[in-house]
Parts: sequence; structure tokens; C-alpha cells
Amino acid sequence: MRVLALGLLFGFATHALAADPIEAGRAAFKRCANCHQVGPGARSNFGPQLNGIIGRRAGAAPDFAYSPAMKKAGFVWDERRLAAFLRDPDAVVPGNRMRFWNMMSDRQLRDLVAYLRSMPPAPARR
Repeated sequence: MRVLALGLLFGFATHALAADPIEAGRAAFKRCANCHQVGPGARSNFGPQLNGIIGRRAGAAPDFAYSPAMKKAGFVWDERRLAAFLRDPDAVVPGNRMRFWNMMSDRQLRDLVAYLRSMPPAPARR
């Protein structure tokens, strides 16, 4: 009986997570957190901080040393381009330094982009 109850509880929790793309994206972001930060106090680390990535010019986070390829990319991140970049970084910006071998489903990728879209730009540091 306990196993059935736990199974039902897990099933409801999984369904609730799947119903909220931002929460599902938060879970998917854990794969990115080794290199990137988001949220209050986020700083660039091994990779740039990703607050406000949607609408930000590629290669423009002020506290990160981008590759020459990313500095010259010449576009503003939108959801479509970010999803394509996460799917295959070298196809979108040849010569960039990001190494991510996508193992996400299309849904996880959409959820991750929704989560990143929900991150407002970081306040300017003085």
C-alpha cells in the first residue's frame, strides 16, 4: 500500500513539474550550473552568467571573457537562436568555446529556454 501511495505521489509531482515549464526548466538547468549562474548575485564563472540572456547581445555580458567568435557573433539572443545554440553551439557560432553535448529532449530544451527567459537582467554592478 505504501509503495502504491509513493508511486501516486511521485506521479502527481512529476505531472505538476511537467505542467510548469519554468520549474521543469529549473531542473534542466542543473546540467548547466557547473559553468553558468542565474538569479540574484549571479556572476560569470567558467561560462557567462545567464540572467537576461533573452534580449542580450551575444558576447556582451560585461564580466566574462568571450571567445573572439562569440564577440563577433553580431546577434541578439532570442528563444529560437538560444535553443538552436544549446542543441549545437558550433552550428550557431562556429569557433565558440562552449562545450555542451546536448542530451536533452525537445521538451527539456523548451523548458530550459522558458526558465532562462524568466531570469531578469542582472542589475548593474558599481
